[in-house]
Amino acid sequence: MVKITVVKTKAYTDQKPGTSGLRKRVTVFQQNQHYAENFIQSIISTIEPSQRQEGSLVVGGDGRFFMKDAIQLIVQIAAANGIGRLVIGQNGIMSTPAVSCVIRKIKAIGGIILTASHNPGGPSGDFGIKYNISSGGPAPEGITDKIFQISKGLQEYHICPELKVDLSTIGKQTFEVDTFKPLTVEIVDSVESYAEMLRDIFDFAALKELLSGPNHISVRLDAMHGVVGPYVKKIVCEELGAPANSAINCVPSEDFGGHHPDPNLTYAADLVNTMKGGEYDFGAAFDGDGDRNMVLGKHGFFVNPSDSVAVIGANITCIPYFQKTGVKGLARSMPTSGALDNVAKALKMELYETPTGWKFFGNLMDAGKLSLCGEESFGTGSDHIREKDGLWAVLAWLSILATRKQSVEDIMKEHWQKFGRNFFTRYDYEEVDSDAANKMIAHLQNTMFDKAFVGQKFSSGDKTYQVEKADNFEYTDPVDGSVSKGQGLRIIFSDGSRIIFRLSGTGSAGATIRLYIDSYEKDPQKIYQDPQVMLAPLVDIALKISQLQEKTGRTGPTVIT
Repeated sequence: MVKITVVKTKAYTDQKPGTSGLRKRVTVFQQNQHYAENFIQSIISTIEPSQRQEGSLVVGGDGRFFMKDAIQLIVQIAAANGIGRLVIGQNGIMSTPAVSCVIRKIKAIGGIILTASHNPGGPSGDFGIKYNISSGGPAPEGITDKIFQISKGLQEYHICPELKVDLSTIGKQTFEVDTFKPLTVEIVDSVESYAEMLRDIFDFAALKELLSGPNHISVRLDAMHGVVGPYVKKIVCEELGAPANSAINCVPSEDFGGHHPDPNLTYAADLVNTMKGGEYDFGAAFDGDGDRNMVLGKHGFFVNPSDSVAVIGANITCIPYFQKTGVKGLARSMPTSGALDNVAKALKMELYETPTGWKFFGNLMDAGKLSLCGEESFGTGSDHIREKDGLWAVLAWLSILATRKQSVEDIMKEHWQKFGRNFFTRYDYEEVDSDAANKMIAHLQNTMFDKAFVGQKFSSGDKTYQVEKADNFEYTDPVDGSVSKGQGLRIIFSDGSRIIFRLSGTGSAGATIRLYIDSYEKDPQKIYQDPQVMLAPLVDIALKISQLQEKTGRTGPTVIT
């Protein structure tokens, strides 16, 4: 019989989960007494006691440092709070899309994901704890607010300190818990349920032909030492027949091999350089927890994530799943370029523009309004689960290649010829002093909301733009009527070009300022130009209006996408 202990604790005031859970430096979890325990108790306290005994919780993570410690704490605290069943990925490993898949498959009451996504790992890196609800999607604001309120007043937590689970052996373990029914802990194959779901979505025979048939293409998939490694190995190499050396960095590592597991041109530079050699036809990289992806063509041809979702939308019938379900609607986050809008217009489909954060898409999906969606931050997904899904997006692209029998670059260029091109770039200024960042945003708001601002003209080089609209984006959810304010400062010019500024909450130290530029071009003579050249005047105007360099002391961004 496992004993329950009640531990007195002091509340913390900083456990407010963002759209992606609670992310902090590992040292915050390690050095502050009961920090992780308090937050785990606060999550479980939001689950109605009447649901706990019969309910299942799914637990998994991206393999980063401190994950296994956190999983043992979750098991001990869940047991002491009467949770009846825990389903955990073998060795704790389960990608964020796979957790969403398993929650939905077994009708769990929710899931806890141990990840800080694309942020660095290791003892001096970041750690995160994220709660997903029974739909398989991230907890909405109503629930994250509740978790935060509980955490601020927490005086004790319940734990079974002697309870230890073997995470390495697949199978069921049962524990007799004082005052409750026995607890079942089920260790499951991390990949199997997710792979089974993908077999229902895609034409695996066509993909196998593409990757291992007589005229097969060569692919290079970089798991960046994150959680996707085992999924790529099992699904793309073993099942679809791609050679074993198609997949690299496939062993999840506590510090991601000392790298930043963020699939973009800066942090996945090794893959970009390999692709430039021309040996591979298709390349992709995935982030730490497997929900983001970057797609590259031969010779390192880069597919912007805003374009990626638009191409999938324009070729959606290449995927059998959508032939079965039909296409209910398309959506993008507000900072994402308008490329998907052009597809929606041409195909006469509903398009939704939401704030950043996958939970907004989840609401539309649950209401049957949305099939395909994407964010400029390398997240693409559909209503098969309630998270963005990196490997799904890559198999979607490979399905298009298999159907159209063209290269990535040719598919992209034909798309621009047909729909026009949204030139898009994003500048990330990471770990900016928070005070300086807030002052810059305050200055920008004062400038933008001055009555004289709308109608003003700004020039750079040979380009002049006139301000048509300036606002702080707010969104009224068409499903539940909830309003999300303050979602990003937008300056929209008379030609439809947009400058957007957001302070991001996904980092764990300082502030990240993100600047987005989006400008549409349909002139066939101009659509193949370099985005950095085409957008240079708008970048210059954005920096002038915001006084970013003067206010923050930053002369250039950390990452350009």
